[in-house]
Amino acid sequence: MSAYSSPSEQSSMNKPNVFKPDELDRKIIVATQEGLPLTPRPYHQIAEQLNVTPEEIMQRMQRMQDTGVIRRIAVVPDHYKLGYTLNGMTVWDVPDDMIQVLGKKLGSMDFVSHCYHRPRHLPDWPHNLFAMVHGRTQAEVDEHIHAIVELLGEHNRGHNVLFSKRILKKTGLRLKK
Repeated sequence: MSAYSSPSEQSSMNKPNVFKPDELDRKIIVATQEGLPLTPRPYHQIAEQLNVTPEEIMQRMQRMQDTGVIRRIAVVPDHYKLGYTLNGMTVWDVPDDMIQVLGKKLGSMDFVSHCYHRPRHLPDWPHNLFAMVHGRTQAEVDEHIHAIVELLGEHNRGHNVLFSKRILKKTGLRLKK
């Protein structure tokens, strides 16, 4: 699975949604908005809590994914608790006609948590490919950046690294219970 998101995927996230949740959909959203239960059968646990079948939960969540209400279901590790305390958003200037190919390659690197295409803001900001890397030490992050430099090769026309200074609370939309 690639961590790369293209502009078309990003723009589809900003389109008005035609999904109209009913009462059960809202209950599913509320039950899962803090994450799925950490059990071997999370959909079964939610189904039991809402007094429906696990198949109903899975079908409705699939419909929410198909309509863009849920972008993806994935594990979101806490990098700090895993010992990865140095985070750097690497920004790259690569040819626009190579952005899809390079973004997918970069997004598939195991130390890249997310990678995406963003517009340039010339003349001050020439970078169009972003990739977040994590490490335990400065040397480890430097190794990751060097690996990206090698991957991009001649397509790397310049880059920079923006290091995190503090942790911001990251949450999505929350519905009231």
